[in-house]
Amino acid sequence: MDVRGTVSPGFEPVRDAFVRNFEQRGERGAAVAVYRHGRKVVDLWAGTRDVDGVEPWAVDTVQIVRSAGKGVAAAVPLLLHQRGQLDLDAPVGTYWPEFKANGKERVLVRHLLAHRAGVPALDRPLTPAEAADGTSGPRAVAAQRPAWEPGTDHGYHAQTYSWLIGELVRRVTGRTVGRWIAEEIARPLSLDFWFGLPADEAHRIGRVGPVEPPAAQGGGGALRLRPKRSVVDAYQDPDSLTRRAFGAIDPLPDENDGAYRAAELPASNGIATARGLARCYAAMIGEVDGHRLFAPATLTLARTEESAGPDRVLVVSTRFGLGFMLHGPAAPLLAPGSFGHPGRGGSLGFADPESGIALGYVTNGVQKGVTADPRAQALVRAVRSAL
Repeated sequence: MDVRGTVSPGFEPVRDAFVRNFEQRGERGAAVAVYRHGRKVVDLWAGTRDVDGVEPWAVDTVQIVRSAGKGVAAAVPLLLHQRGQLDLDAPVGTYWPEFKANGKERVLVRHLLAHRAGVPALDRPLTPAEAADGTSGPRAVAAQRPAWEPGTDHGYHAQTYSWLIGELVRRVTGRTVGRWIAEEIARPLSLDFWFGLPADEAHRIGRVGPVEPPAAQGGGGALRLRPKRSVVDAYQDPDSLTRRAFGAIDPLPDENDGAYRAAELPASNGIATARGLARCYAAMIGEVDGHRLFAPATLTLARTEESAGPDRVLVVSTRFGLGFMLHGPAAPLLAPGSFGHPGRGGSLGFADPESGIALGYVTNGVQKGVTADPRAQALVRAVRSAL
């Protein structure tokens, strides 16, 4: 395996795990980056740029990271709060009056971030064109009646998170969430991260597609766990809240389509390098080349538990802070104080303030599973062993 990049002394186990992902876990093309205390200690890439191609993954290859982008999107409301522009305990309707319809008058800003708003699904799914047009999605979630009394329970807002967070940011700032991130986060930190891939960057993105991990074997092969019956049933039942939440866009968009990549959907179509994801999280917990995102109080908000227990959508127990998944069985991160977000199919970004670690992992091979991807988890274990 031709692995390129650099590894600082002591972090060689991460390189070894990265190689084994290709040898044993079905990896086709991927990159991983790790920062510690604001300094890059791992920056590796290997395989092919396209899941179905032969062109090598390059130093500047970017990939769609699905829900791993949710954590970067969540940073925007927290930074607006830090700057005194957004009250987390105010009703969403304070900023977005139309949202108060159909029993959502008491939905607070923090409920949106903690997946407690009660609108993970839509009565009528949106087409891919509607989902991306910037108006149909916000209009639909504003009119939607909640599936439960807001604030009393939680369930993963898999797709509707795009329009909830995106429209809130637009109402407060006058800018789209993609533009705000580009101007206030990505540009100062020199990040390769976008919601809405610019046309002049489109040549860098690889094709994603499904891959199957090999069956578990001796010698450290990939372990394929059988999901619980209740989880299987929820994903198979077309009327379940699970299927309706993930199916809020129907048919599912083509993630390799240029129009989809150019749209701003912070729930699902963030585009990044592993380096960009890791660097962003590193700046949330400390200084990176003179830049820091979160003040200590904001960092505490990000990883203070807001939601925990059985998730009405994912049908497993989940833990959320304000916009970030927290370390737990559904999202095994580095340590109890870690926060971040996985992307369905593989990608991952997170930070651990206690150790100073920030990690980004991107892949073009989409494997089954929403949270604990075996390739990402192998890398997390390797980082833990290096500390």
